[in-house]
Amino acid sequence: MKSWINVAIALIMLLLCLPVQAQLNPDVDTDTTKWFNRTQRIGNVDVKAKRSRYSRKSNPAVELMRKVIAAKRLTDLSRRDYYQYNKYQKLTLAVNEITAQRIMDPKYRDKKWLVDQVEFCPYNEKLILPVSVEETVLKKLYRREPHDEKTIIMGINSSGVNDLIQTGDILNTVLKDIFTDVNIYDDQIRLLQYPFTSPIGKDAISFYRYYIEDTLYVDHDRCFHLSFLPNNQQDFGFRGDLYVLADSSYQVRRCTMTIPPNSDVNFVSNMKLTQEFGKVDDGSWVLTADDMFTELRWASYMESFAVIRNTRLTDFAFDRLPDHLFKGKKKEVREANAMMRNDDFWQQYRQVELTKSENSMDAFVRGIQQIKGFKYIIFGLKALIENFVETRTKHPSKIDIGPVNTMLSTNYIDGLRTRLSAQSTANLDSNFFFSGYVARGWGSGNNYYRGDVIWSLNKKDYLPREFPKRTLTFSSTYDVMAPTDKFLDTDKDNVFIAFKWTDVERMMYYNRQQLSFEYETYNGVKTSFSAKTEHNAPAGDIDFQSFRTTELHAELRYAPGETYINTKQRRTTVNLDAPVFTLGHTVGLKDVLGGDYHFHVSDAIVYKRFWLGAGWGKVDCRLRGAVQWNTVPYMLLLMPEANLSYVLSENTFSLINNMEFLTDRYASLMVNWDMNGKIFNRLPLIRRLKWREWLAVRCLWGTLSEKNQQPLPVGSYMLDGEKPYWELSVGIHNIFKLLQIEYARRLNYNHLPTAHKHGIRFTFRMSF
Repeated sequence: MKSWINVAIALIMLLLCLPVQAQLNPDVDTDTTKWFNRTQRIGNVDVKAKRSRYSRKSNPAVELMRKVIAAKRLTDLSRRDYYQYNKYQKLTLAVNEITAQRIMDPKYRDKKWLVDQVEFCPYNEKLILPVSVEETVLKKLYRREPHDEKTIIMGINSSGVNDLIQTGDILNTVLKDIFTDVNIYDDQIRLLQYPFTSPIGKDAISFYRYYIEDTLYVDHDRCFHLSFLPNNQQDFGFRGDLYVLADSSYQVRRCTMTIPPNSDVNFVSNMKLTQEFGKVDDGSWVLTADDMFTELRWASYMESFAVIRNTRLTDFAFDRLPDHLFKGKKKEVREANAMMRNDDFWQQYRQVELTKSENSMDAFVRGIQQIKGFKYIIFGLKALIENFVETRTKHPSKIDIGPVNTMLSTNYIDGLRTRLSAQSTANLDSNFFFSGYVARGWGSGNNYYRGDVIWSLNKKDYLPREFPKRTLTFSSTYDVMAPTDKFLDTDKDNVFIAFKWTDVERMMYYNRQQLSFEYETYNGVKTSFSAKTEHNAPAGDIDFQSFRTTELHAELRYAPGETYINTKQRRTTVNLDAPVFTLGHTVGLKDVLGGDYHFHVSDAIVYKRFWLGAGWGKVDCRLRGAVQWNTVPYMLLLMPEANLSYVLSENTFSLINNMEFLTDRYASLMVNWDMNGKIFNRLPLIRRLKWREWLAVRCLWGTLSEKNQQPLPVGSYMLDGEKPYWELSVGIHNIFKLLQIEYARRLNYNHLPTAHKHGIRFTFRMSF
């Protein structure tokens, strides 16, 4: 499950615990109550004839839009040699639709701090309860030749319920990625982590229908008023209005957009976007205001939320910029005192005033903390949300206990297994960290452990994995594992992956000591080096001679544009649109620290996501290749990335058994196509379910060269070099907006005794 989903669920649960039903205090300003008693007055009503069948041929609205699309390059700031501007943004999260019945409940008469936080929202004319607000001021710098861009964060001001949990900054990070800035001059608008076709994009004419409504004035500018909507309103697109200057420039003066009510977008019951364009000194038009209001709801019986984003762009300049402003590799630089700006700074740069409730956010949070039993509620929520338990409540935690979901698990060797894990935080030391666990296998009677000592070259806010990661780590481990456990994208002791579709009886003990160094740069390059010595012994239904290896490993990873959020358990990529290139090499050293074998292994991975036009969703492609260059025993041969759990795991084969195929060179290709409901949206009745189609093809080509052909253990086989392994998965996701179910089918090598021809897999997956 994605980390932003964990945050969303956490926030919902947290807010459901708030006593939002409060008695209106007689001393409270009557502006709140008057909204319940106001009358609705109907203004002028325009009656229009029903529109005839839409045609693009000889359509004046389409011809006008062709001119608008052709002229949009004139607003492209990247055509300038230099530019700079200041950007102010305010992002507010609120509980939506606070009703009279909830406020009038006499049970909470003494919660004046709660009633005072309720305010009127002009975007939907409802009462809301703001619970989080963040302001950001930054300066954007651009140089065309040699190309460079720099973002200088000048000020950040954040407060609200996200301060109640240690990883609360995840909330703001995810909200910014989901409700990102909108540029209608882009062909595709990335919003809600999906690309929407822009109403003035290159594919807009075929995706939208346009209608000329009127000629009118926006402020003092005469404009053509056009309306637009998608051909199929269940596709990911907008409907709205464009106001185009009625002159030869065909520039957009104003744009208002919403998501159609019948859209297949999850959780969004209402979204409004408004953009204003203004003229700068040289006569060109630029975006000056960008406002977004979104109402979110999981289901009709659950709490509704509102997200309000206000963005203002000011102080445009196109003069030459000094070269020293672009020094350094950081694309984004935070000024040292950005988090500690005084009132004078915000008075100067704040372009949208804070509301009364946004101004009193600190008092609201203090009121929440005074609720009887709240500390127990937040303790339980932290354990559920963060998967860790803090050891101190009144003061910042120096040691966290967890992950919670690894405390109890099972495997073939140990039967019932218990584990206690802990990690230090930056509250103990911002450069020095340690983590580890002790475990007990109650069936085997074995005890296990792991200990990590980490030195971070740069100071951390909470954990050493925060970007950029620049760490030196020594770890020592003694444990038991299945050979395929190394391919899991989660902890091998995670209780939820303990349910396997096959008997995992071939396992091994390992005693490992490793020293590793990782260094990340701001341009997406990560370099890592490690030295490891490891002793392996058979466990369960497997037979091999115990051996020791000593290895040196180097890896280079390049992921331009990748962004992350940090949880207490791991770091998760937020934006999967970035391509990823990885190249690694491992050298086995014989007679060094007891190493028994000399070998070389090379490994390369390429990942890329492709968004398809016309609402056909996205395709994720991942190509991996590896070569074992030397003669080695079968335990050091290469094996495919297999997943033996019923729970889906990314980038793994669903129907390859434990150690089923052994190679010394292989290539795998995994292609996942999320059609985003493109077919189901057009089927009667089915489209009401808002299910989305999923198709995956996984291929493995591999060989075992003559130098490594040897007797293999029972249940392990060689691939035919001219006959790749194939498996196909078809599935449905967005079931109850939560569940993904796949049917996996193995297309060949079904004659093997270990073959499982098909199976059902599932995972919890949420997306807009």
